[in-house]
Amino acid sequence: MPNVPFSVRMDEDIKSRLEAEAKRRDRSASWIATKAIESYLYACEEKRHAIAKALAEADKGVFISSEAMNSWVDAWGTDKEDNLPEPEISVGGDQ
Repeated sequence: MPNVPFSVRMDEDIKSRLEAEAKRRDRSASWIATKAIESYLYACEEKRHAIAKALAEADKGVFISSEAMNSWVDAWGTDKEDNLPEPEISVGGDQ
């Protein structure tokens, strides 16, 4: 894919830190910035995917109560640690 120019306005401190990191890595500041933007966009896409997946799951209307979930989390690292509790709340949805 061809590279295209892109300008970004940023705080002087951020620019200095970016240039220092580029120098440490023996890369250009634009390379570092591009990698950071790629990582940010990937994280955004993953977050959107996770939200869509969670919403689809919630639309089924089957849930684990907060009490059961809290009890499960509280048991982490103890001799009472167990598997994820089974859903025990059903509120319509497409089951």
